[in-house]
Amino acid sequence: MTAHAHPHSHSDGHSHSHSSPSFGGAFAIGIALNLGFVIIEAAFGFYANSIALISDAGHNLSDVLGLIVAWAAAVMARRAASPRFTYGLKKAPILAALFNSLFLMIAVGAILAEAVRHLFHPSPTNGAVVMVVAAVGILVNGLTAMLFSRGHHDINVRAAFLHMVSDALVSVAVIFAGLVILWTGQQWVDPVMSIAVAIVILWGSIGLLKESVWMSLAGVPSGIDLDQVEAALAKVDGVDTVHDLHVWPLSTTETALTAHIVTARAGDPDALLESARVLLHHQFRIEHCTIQVERYHSPDHRDC
Repeated sequence: MTAHAHPHSHSDGHSHSHSSPSFGGAFAIGIALNLGFVIIEAAFGFYANSIALISDAGHNLSDVLGLIVAWAAAVMARRAASPRFTYGLKKAPILAALFNSLFLMIAVGAILAEAVRHLFHPSPTNGAVVMVVAAVGILVNGLTAMLFSRGHHDINVRAAFLHMVSDALVSVAVIFAGLVILWTGQQWVDPVMSIAVAIVILWGSIGLLKESVWMSLAGVPSGIDLDQVEAALAKVDGVDTVHDLHVWPLSTTETALTAHIVTARAGDPDALLESARVLLHHQFRIEHCTIQVERYHSPDHRDC
C-alpha cells in the first residue's frame, strides 16, 4: 500500500507555491549597477595603469554574467511543471550556482596570472585614481549586496549576495593599495594586492562550488541530518520502523523526501501520515514527501 503525505493537493483546484520570493527587480538593478561600474573601473584602470583595478573590473564582469545566469535560472525555476518536466525546472538555480562557481575559478586564474606578470614587471600606478574608483566600487557592491540580503536560504541568491560582499571587501583592499602607493611609491603593492584579491575570491568560491556540486548530485541538503530525520519519523505515534529513507534537494529552496514506514495502522494511515507531514514541515522544512506505508518489512525488499 502506498500513501502520500504532501503539504498540498494537486487535485483540489488550489495552487500553492513553495518557491522563494522573486528577486527579479534586485537582479535587474544589480546587473545595471555593476555593468556600469565595470565600464568605469576598466577605463580608469587602464588610465591609472592599475592591475588591481583592471583585475577587479574583470571579476566584477564575471559577477555581472553570474547575476544574469542566476536571474535566468530563477525565472526558469518558477515555470510550471509539464509532462516532460514533472517538477518544472526547479533545479535550474542549482546549475546556475555550479556555473558561477566554476566561472569564478577561471576568473581567479586570469587575475593571478596577470598579477604575477606585473609583480615581476612593475609599472607606475596612479594611486589617487585607484582609491576614488575603488570607493565607488564599495558603494555599488554594498548597495547590490543589500538587494540580496533576504535570500540566504536560496543558494542561488546567496551566491549573488556573497559575490557582492566579497567585491566590496576587495574594493577596500584596493583603496589600501592606493594609499600605500601614494605614501611610499612602492609599485609592487598593486600586483600583491591583486593576488590577495584572487585568494579572497578563491576562498569564497570553494564553499559555493562544493555546495553546488553536492546539490547537483542530489546530496542531502546542508542543515539536514538524515539520522535525525529517521529518528524523528520513528517517534511518530504508530510508526514501528522506517526504512528506504531518501532526502534530496528538489531546488535551491525545496527539499524532497521518500520513505517507507512499517506500522500496524496500514489499513487507516491518514492520521499517521498527517503527523509525519507536519513533523517534516516544521522540524526539517521538507515540503515534498512521499511515504509508503507497510504492514511489515521484508529483508529482501527492494526500494522502488
